[in-house]
Amino acid sequence: MENIQKSVYKIITASGTGSGFTVAGHDHIITNYHVVKGEKVVAVEDHKKDRHVAYVVMANPDVDLAILHIDGFKNTENQIKLDENIVINNTQKVYINGYPFGMPYTITEGIVSSTSQPMGNRHYIQTDAAVNPGNSGGPMLNEAGVLVGVTTSKFTDADNVGFGIKHLDLIKEISDFNYIDNTFRVKCNSCDTYTDKETEFCTNCGNDMDISYFEEFEKSHFANFVENALTELGMNPVLGRAGRDFWEFHQGSALIRIFVFKRDYLIATSPMNRLPKQNLQELMQYLLQDNVSPYYLGIHDNKIFLSYRTHLSDIFTDYADGIKENIKNLALKADDLDNFFMDEYGCEMSIEAKDA
Repeated sequence: MENIQKSVYKIITASGTGSGFTVAGHDHIITNYHVVKGEKVVAVEDHKKDRHVAYVVMANPDVDLAILHIDGFKNTENQIKLDENIVINNTQKVYINGYPFGMPYTITEGIVSSTSQPMGNRHYIQTDAAVNPGNSGGPMLNEAGVLVGVTTSKFTDADNVGFGIKHLDLIKEISDFNYIDNTFRVKCNSCDTYTDKETEFCTNCGNDMDISYFEEFEKSHFANFVENALTELGMNPVLGRAGRDFWEFHQGSALIRIFVFKRDYLIATSPMNRLPKQNLQELMQYLLQDNVSPYYLGIHDNKIFLSYRTHLSDIFTDYADGIKENIKNLALKADDLDNFFMDEYGCEMSIEAKDA
């Protein structure tokens, strides 16, 4: 189980986070449909905190599975295996792998409580292992690293009850899907064909199809404004999304957060360095000087922050272009300053920093 983390990914969308994974012999990322619902392009973060743009290329809402494609990605890990002949027994150990609540990679252990629990129109693996929001879409494995199920947390918030989509359901989805492009497709469970055009009916068999499957969440004016600034920074804004109106990404080693505060202010901030054990007086003198205008330096929880604030109404004024420039330059400034504080004052990088 030691190297499983390399095959498990954090899925990041404008609605929140989930988990995903690769299986031996396949290059696609697997996750739950409800993790990527309303999105056709999402961010995928690997165990090194590197992010990649991923396209949702298959959605099967009835089974709650989705397949993601990353251009140029080749799965060189063979840690998670599929075996349609594995035997799953009650009380056997299972391991939930993923990113609960968007936190770092976590493994929780439990047992199979039911091998075929009926819920809705399908049967699921039930376990007493801890399953929380963010675990959705991650792998449920046995001790040998063979897939037992795809974890889903959409059914219940109760403690000690978790569910997994059966491994055979995933094997069928992988076997049926043979496309290698970035086109978004919805699978019809009635006839097992795919539809890539927005429609209320399957184009093959005429079965009802919810048109909302094809719809994407509409971004706010504020979101478009911030993402234009991120585009000018040279990044794909998809890689920065961490919520509806919240962005979190690394510029070099520095973590950058952009969000709305109390529905009134646009805040951009970076937790750069920890306070040192010595040289505090010299450091404080520097922090109190106006060296980084239009930004300001502050201390919270023994960390040095670089921050920028403006009223939301300002993005509708003649100052809008300047605000975009300030957002972009804060990211660049934070990436320089964290090294400056480390070299000049012995300030260690914050826990949020990304290793070079």
